[in-house]
Amino acid sequence: MNNTLNSSTILNITIEKIDGAYAPSTIRAYKANFERFIQFCESLNIDALPASSSNVAQYIAQLTKSGLKSSSIRIAVASISSIHKLNLLSDPTQHPDVKIEMRRMHRTLGRASNQAFGITAPILEKMLGVTANNLRGYRDRALLLLAYDSLCRRSELVSLRITDIQVNKVDDQSQMKIRLRKSKTDQELQGKWIFLTKRSSDAITLWLDQANLIDGFLFRGINNAIDITPELKSNQINRIYKRLAKDTKLPKEIVDHISGHSMRVGAAQDLLVNGASLSQIMRWVAGLKWIQP
Repeated sequence: MNNTLNSSTILNITIEKIDGAYAPSTIRAYKANFERFIQFCESLNIDALPASSSNVAQYIAQLTKSGLKSSSIRIAVASISSIHKLNLLSDPTQHPDVKIEMRRMHRTLGRASNQAFGITAPILEKMLGVTANNLRGYRDRALLLLAYDSLCRRSELVSLRITDIQVNKVDDQSQMKIRLRKSKTDQELQGKWIFLTKRSSDAITLWLDQANLIDGFLFRGINNAIDITPELKSNQINRIYKRLAKDTKLPKEIVDHISGHSMRVGAAQDLLVNGASLSQIMRWVAGLKWIQP
């Protein structure tokens, strides 16, 4: 039991140490997955830190039978690996016994994950068509169009601020761009400028005007009393997409597979259909075109 308590203490110290250096979602995944591994080790009265390769293999075998998807098990194993590496401990997941158990897991469960259903241009138009002419509708249209233009992740969308918007005059035409200050691939905050279409620019301008917003986060929640909240949570992006998709009468099996990644997936699919190469799309999606603001 003392070893388990020590493992929990080391985990908490590690999580505190990496706070701010990794994405919050990554830190949460490390913590939750390793806590479950500690519980498994506690049940067998064995050490979680450092863990033996045979015990990690045993844990994978248990997870395989638990009903988890293969993608969730891969994340669990990656968390065990990372916590060991962060504490300068030998990585048990690299042992051949663990790799064999992972192969056995994949043969049992398969490797495929549930890919988010892509919201392509035709579906986007239908979703735009069911937005209302009220605050929620103005917000939803601006969110949909910006998400499609930019291929932003949901965490990136909710982090955008009004002060990140810049409008320039180009040949007597207004050109709106927005600065993405931080993304999964830009942890050092170099920043990225995203140029928007006129349609997206007009939708954002209308949303800000109608909501009377001049600073703070660009996208906000709207409660049942139509009061605007200070921010929009990333998990609310999923609900907005699903609500609008449901309103368009899309089949339930499609709505069920719509997530906060769906706009990003659909926009990439459209780029491919319209002639962009896979390397071009991957460079854009990966955020390799970073520029100093």
